[in-house]
Amino acid sequence: MIKKVLIANRGEIAVRIIRTCREMGIETVAVYSEADREALHTQLADEAICIGPAPSRESYLNMERIISATITSGADAIHTGFGFLSENSKFAELCEKCHIIFIGPKSEVIRKMGNKSQARNTMIEAGIPVIPGSSEIILDMERGKEVAVKVGYPVIIKAVLGGGGKGMRVAYTEEEFSKSFQMAQEEAKASFGDNSMYIEHFVENPRHVEFQILADKYGNVVHLGERDCSIQENHQKLIEESPCTILSEELRRKMGEVAVKAAKAVQYENVGTIEFLLENNNQFYFMEMNTRIQVEHPVTEWVTGLDLIKEQIRIASGLPLPYDQSDIQINGHAIECRINAKSSGKITDVHFPGGEGVRIDTAVYHGYTVPPYYDSMLAKLIVHGKTREDAIAKMRSALGEVIIEGIGTNIDYQYDIIEKM
Repeated sequence: MIKKVLIANRGEIAVRIIRTCREMGIETVAVYSEADREALHTQLADEAICIGPAPSRESYLNMERIISATITSGADAIHTGFGFLSENSKFAELCEKCHIIFIGPKSEVIRKMGNKSQARNTMIEAGIPVIPGSSEIILDMERGKEVAVKVGYPVIIKAVLGGGGKGMRVAYTEEEFSKSFQMAQEEAKASFGDNSMYIEHFVENPRHVEFQILADKYGNVVHLGERDCSIQENHQKLIEESPCTILSEELRRKMGEVAVKAAKAVQYENVGTIEFLLENNNQFYFMEMNTRIQVEHPVTEWVTGLDLIKEQIRIASGLPLPYDQSDIQINGHAIECRINAKSSGKITDVHFPGGEGVRIDTAVYHGYTVPPYYDSMLAKLIVHGKTREDAIAKMRSALGEVIIEGIGTNIDYQYDIIEKM
């Protein structure tokens, strides 16, 4: 069993991982940048090591310094959370070479599923439904135009190494294509250092439905139901819920089986997510696989009663899944809202709600200074009710209790969305 975990991340996910490790009797090591000296995760971990200046590339993305901190601290495993190095196959491979347990899938699986073009071809070979699109990497605009005509307008142009809504543009006509392709390619180069693109048919007004996967090292794979992540802005998720209320039991069963089949096709291990686009006619398509813990994992924890971080650590330690698909039961309804900062600055007052069925995942506190260098998420507010209506009412009440002063947030915007659900 893993004895000591270094957490190669910051913010609420680092605090979340520390919490589970404490419950499991596992020691923790926090790493931090110079901008995060007073961050909560550095105070809660058993040890804390500074790994460099504020910019991510010099600290949280610096593989050598993180590996060095792991070896120095005597940690036998690394948890990368989400973002930063969590889906970096080179880092996972470096851990393997240094005989450090990477709490996640194998590096070759991260590499395969992280390359959208390769992931797509892998799913086609496995008989998984995919959106019509290019089977090749597109570097040239003229070749892109030829592919777009074959795929059929409207099309979406995506960075092969993309994520977080970056390097993506929609073109509704051939006239729009040139500008959209150029903008997407330039953004991809700036964000990921790579301008390789691929092109898909653009599914208008789809539902974004994802299935949570658990897979051990012995070929056992289960899904933990689905999450509806359709409420987004600029391709960024805002609100997530589970279960998805528009799925019939038959469609849920079918999508779950396909998700498990997709995971088995790449011999997946650990926690992962299969994301689908669902059309109004109930046709669904594989979109991508996230080879890490998701930001929205707490909604699945609420409805299943499982601790997904604990499951990650158990699987990485070589333990088999202690249950099969028939043991997984979905209870009630859960909703998550992401509370984001609109700017950096000092939090002069903060209050979060509590009570039955209300959960807050956060790393902010009174007097905490939000640095300008990282993701804007301050907290996740998650609620659980017997029904969707109960959960919406609980979320409306909980959002009304949140107080964060000193900086601007999106709380009012989230409240407006919940009011319309």
